[in-house]
Amino acid sequence: MNQFSDGVLRLGVGIEDTFIAHTALGRRKLDEYELTQHYTRWAGDLDLVKASGANTVRYGLPWYRINPAPGTYVWDWADRVVDRLCELGLEVIVDLVHYGTPEWLDNHFINHRYPQAVAEYAFALAERYGDRLTAWTPLNEPQWTARLCGESGTWPPYLTGDDGYLQMMRAIAKGVVGSQRAITDATGGKATFVHVEASFRYPSGDSGVLNERRWLCGDLLNGMVGEGHPLLGYLREHGFTDDDLTWFASNPARPDVMGINYYPMWSTLVHEDGPGGAAQERDDGVAGLEEIIRETAARYGVPVMVTETSYEGTMAQRIAWLRDSVALLHKLRSEVEIAGYIWWPFFDQIRWQYREALDPVEQHLHRLGLVTLDTDDVGGFPRRPNELFDVFQALCQGRQS
Repeated sequence: MNQFSDGVLRLGVGIEDTFIAHTALGRRKLDEYELTQHYTRWAGDLDLVKASGANTVRYGLPWYRINPAPGTYVWDWADRVVDRLCELGLEVIVDLVHYGTPEWLDNHFINHRYPQAVAEYAFALAERYGDRLTAWTPLNEPQWTARLCGESGTWPPYLTGDDGYLQMMRAIAKGVVGSQRAITDATGGKATFVHVEASFRYPSGDSGVLNERRWLCGDLLNGMVGEGHPLLGYLREHGFTDDDLTWFASNPARPDVMGINYYPMWSTLVHEDGPGGAAQERDDGVAGLEEIIRETAARYGVPVMVTETSYEGTMAQRIAWLRDSVALLHKLRSEVEIAGYIWWPFFDQIRWQYREALDPVEQHLHRLGLVTLDTDDVGGFPRRPNELFDVFQALCQGRQS
C-alpha cells in the first residue's frame, strides 16, 4: 500500500515532538509537548493546523507516556487526540520514535530488548489506531539519532566514536524492521511507511565515509548492503559482523516513501581543511535541496517527500524560503515523484540546549514556526499565527501571495 502515490502534492506541517525522558546530572528532561504546553493546548493547536490549510500533519505520540511500563498502556490522552485529528480530516504521518525511549528501558536503544520493545509498542498503536491512521514513520532521523546518541555522546545512551555510531545504527535499524513488520501485521498490510532521514550534504573535500553514511540506514532497510557496498570495510572494522549483514539482507523493510529533512542553514557541511577539520555550515538554498531530492529518488526509486524544512532568520527570509522551496517542488514534479512538503515545526519549538541548561524554558524558544509562541505573565505560551502562517495558507489555497 502507498497512499502517497496518487499524484497529489501535499502541503503539511509537523509538530516538534522530541521526547527524551531520561534525566541525568546536569541534564533535564526534554519533552517538547510538555515544554510548549501542547499536552494542554493540543485541541487548539490542531484547530490551527486545520486553519493553516495543511492537509497533512506529521504527529508523534509519546512512547514513554503511553507505555510507562512493559506491557502497560495509557490511552486516554492519545485517544482524544486521534479522535480530533480524524474529525478534522487531517492525513496523519505517525512519528513513532523521535529520539528517546521509555524510562524503563535502561541503556536506551542498545538495550538488548529494544528492537522487541519498540515493535511491541508499534503493534499496540497500530492495533488501536491503524484503521484510521495509515501512514507511519518507525523512527525519525536514524542518521542523526545514531550520531547524537552513539557518536558524539550528546544524548542517551552517550556512546562515542565509530563503534558507538554503528552499535546505535544496528539497533535502531533492527527496531525499524521490527516496527514495520508489527504495524503490517496489526493492520493486515494496510499501512504506508515513510522513512524520514536527516539529509546532510558534504559537497567538497570530505571523507567518503561521511558521504556514504548518509544513506546507511536506508540501504540497510532496502537490503542493499553487501559485497561491493562502499561502507563494507568500515562496517566490519567497527563491529558489524557477517551475521549482521546477512540478517539485514534477509530482512528488508522497504519504505514506501523516502522523507528528506533539509534545513538550508544546517544541512550542508563543508570541511575546508579535509575530513578531520571542523565542519562549516553553508547555505546552498534550493540548489542543495534539489540535489538531495534527485539523489534520493535515483537511489531508492520510490516517491520522495520533504518531511521537514524551515529557515532560521528574519521573517522576510523565512517567507522567501517557504515560497522558493515549494516552487522548487512544483518545478521538479515533472521529473521526480514528489509526495509532499512539511514545514517543521508548525509552532515555535524549544531549543534542545534547554536539556543542558539551567535557565527558564522561555529563554530557549526557537523561532521557526508558522505560529509564534508568545509569553504571558503567568508562564503561558499563547499561540499567535504570524505572517508565515498567512503565506502558507495562501500556498495551500493555490495562491502565491
